[in-house]
Amino acid sequence: MEAVTEHHARALSPSRAADFMACPLLYRFRVVDRLPEPPSAAAARGSLVHAVLDRLFDLPPGHRTLAAATDLVPGEWERLRSADPGLAGLLEEEACGGADELLRSWFALEDPTRLHPAERELYVEADLDGLVIRGYVDRLDEAPDGRLRVVDYKTGRAPSETFEGRALFQLKFYALALWRSRGVMPTRLQLVYLRDRTVLWIDPTEAELLATERKIQALWAAIEQVATTGDWRPRPGRACSWCAHRPVCPAWGGTPPPLPEGATALALDPRSAAG
Repeated sequence: MEAVTEHHARALSPSRAADFMACPLLYRFRVVDRLPEPPSAAAARGSLVHAVLDRLFDLPPGHRTLAAATDLVPGEWERLRSADPGLAGLLEEEACGGADELLRSWFALEDPTRLHPAERELYVEADLDGLVIRGYVDRLDEAPDGRLRVVDYKTGRAPSETFEGRALFQLKFYALALWRSRGVMPTRLQLVYLRDRTVLWIDPTEAELLATERKIQALWAAIEQVATTGDWRPRPGRACSWCAHRPVCPAWGGTPPPLPEGATALALDPRSAAG
């Protein structure tokens, strides 16, 4: 197995960090092998709702109504299908079904006529001693006094108290990137769970973000170690029930494909970590 050298890129996103924490082999399948995954109706619906909520803020505040949002659904679905041929196999009823209800839930939680986002779908990036952390923030609100609120929409179920910390790690990741790149610490981090009409939020402290920075650096050290040794082990758990890679997972009697040439470099490639 080739050694990690200085020319290898070093980059991580919250989604790839979550993959590795859940199952190192899943990280390998997605980042190193880049195995295809069939599109799911739930994921497509989530992308659709995110797109509609983004586009809604193109309208003047007084026009940001539930009716306007639902009117955007067909056009945004066609745009997503055009941009991603993999969605062509999903029926419109499968992907769009339930989108109106999720939008209705959002209007019950937030009033878009009173919101003035500073940024939407904001790409953030920061360098942590040579490790680039990056990702996309759904919405960044800025108060007149400069305070920042990071908002992320979720179309799945809200986590139980046991898993709240894991859910908030993504927002702390974004907050750290904003703090390190802009020098301004977000005042509030907010997860909006549309399915359950639940809002989960924290007001991060400097100590919490420094702890997040240490966690990310330790996580990256673990990724580099596994990438160097090639010891990509599965970590069976509840998520296995919906994992697309069970047929090639040794935990389920499968055999992973041979590691591709340059596997270590692929594991650390920033293009793989941008999701």
